[in-house]
Amino acid sequence: MNAIKDFYDVVIIGAGVGGGAMANRLAGHGRSILMIERGPRLPREPDNWSVDAVFHTRKYATKETWRDRDGKDFNPSTYYYVGGNSKFFGAATLRFRAEDFEDLQHEDGLAPAWPVRYSEFAPYYDIAEKLMGTHGTAGMDPTEPPRSGPMPYPAIGHEPEIAFFERKLRDKGLNPFPLPIAIDYHEGGSCVRCRTCDGFACQLGAKGDAEVRLVNPALAKGGIDLVTEAFVHRVITDPTGKRVTGVELTVNGETRTIGADLFISSAGAINSSALLLRSANNTHKRGIGNNMSDQLGRNYMAHNNTAMMAISPFRKNRVVFQKSMAINDYYLANREKPYPLGNVQGLGKLQGGMLTANARWAPEWLMSMFAERSVDWWLMSEDLPDPNNRVSLDPDGKIRLSYTANNLKSHSELVKVWSAHMRSLGYPLIITNKMDIKVSMHQCGTARFGSDPQTSVLDPNCKVWDVDNLYVVDASFLPSSTALNPSLTIVAQATRTAEHILSQWGATETPPITASSAA
Repeated sequence: MNAIKDFYDVVIIGAGVGGGAMANRLAGHGRSILMIERGPRLPREPDNWSVDAVFHTRKYATKETWRDRDGKDFNPSTYYYVGGNSKFFGAATLRFRAEDFEDLQHEDGLAPAWPVRYSEFAPYYDIAEKLMGTHGTAGMDPTEPPRSGPMPYPAIGHEPEIAFFERKLRDKGLNPFPLPIAIDYHEGGSCVRCRTCDGFACQLGAKGDAEVRLVNPALAKGGIDLVTEAFVHRVITDPTGKRVTGVELTVNGETRTIGADLFISSAGAINSSALLLRSANNTHKRGIGNNMSDQLGRNYMAHNNTAMMAISPFRKNRVVFQKSMAINDYYLANREKPYPLGNVQGLGKLQGGMLTANARWAPEWLMSMFAERSVDWWLMSEDLPDPNNRVSLDPDGKIRLSYTANNLKSHSELVKVWSAHMRSLGYPLIITNKMDIKVSMHQCGTARFGSDPQTSVLDPNCKVWDVDNLYVVDASFLPSSTALNPSLTIVAQATRTAEHILSQWGATETPPITASSAA
């Protein structure tokens, strides 16, 4: 960690996927950049792969509490480290579908169109896949949007147990495809295809998380200071409210103000909106960026997510790396229903101790027996923007996350359809666990971008409408959640926003794609 100066050209708040990608693309142009991360570097240690440490004692999750709609405290599954929540993600890096950028009708409502279309976004997906090191095979997903070429690395392949499911699902007329995934699994790579990838941190640095693929390569370019274990209290504007002049933060027990010409909040959809709400002042009485729309903190989304175990009493599943396949046959209108249901993808192999962490009533020996005979899936359906699903601050400053799930009929139908497929393939016992408000890994939507300042917080380049030098670049910008993992889209948007900023700087060269598979 470098010593902090009093003034920089750029301050980036958050060193996760959004902040890491912004730093990666803005570095190397002679500007001084400060990255502020509230957490430390996550140590590489045996506990990274410990079921007890990760799922039972929750060694790495934040200890802070938020409140739900009713004012009840809960401990969220969120992580404050360099790399952010991506330290524990499953490394799935899928593009959103072209249809996701248009108005998309669901049974329970409309997912609204974006201010840009897929055709404009596609080149930035190309860059994002290279930055993240995506493995996959183009052309096998029936819903896949147009792309300019193959994925950066070939698909990682299926182990025999998953290859069995691929054949059987194809026999049923479905179109399973290799899940695009960001792991360092190629010649000279460090990935060993372990069973502790999805939901765990990588002890080897072989997962394409934001620290490994974005932050560290950005730091290697020079011109960037990274300060860790520093909490940003508020953003300060000039008396007109049109420009941010500084951020107030506490680091090493000292509270100080850092100035800059340009500010980027990439603290995550919940914490970015909380920061801007905390920063209310005489010209931004409802929070910075909230004067015109009153949309800051609203439209929170996090997907409808269900983990499914399909269990066979007669067949043991000896797979190690299970997260290699996905199915999008039900993503849009389909043969079961005339409206979208969602995405199905392999879940990192469940272990007995992981299951008892959320089912304390169940003996571990029983859950371990189930786990060794199960194939495990992650079912994801879109939830829809609702202004009453929102992030706000209680009088004591604590985050309140008011959220009521919607579009549940479609998700229930997806669970029903996939359960029927599993039973038909000889897995009669189905155990499901729908994720609740505590699971905020796919948080998005609290400062959506748009073409109308009356209905959006950010303009199409992710600049706060009524502030000249403040951008929000994380999952806050998403006007719809889609039914796919958001990380790649955040990187693509950060790349797009960085290009806009570079053009304002008069930069004539495209930043080289700099990514490393080692920390």
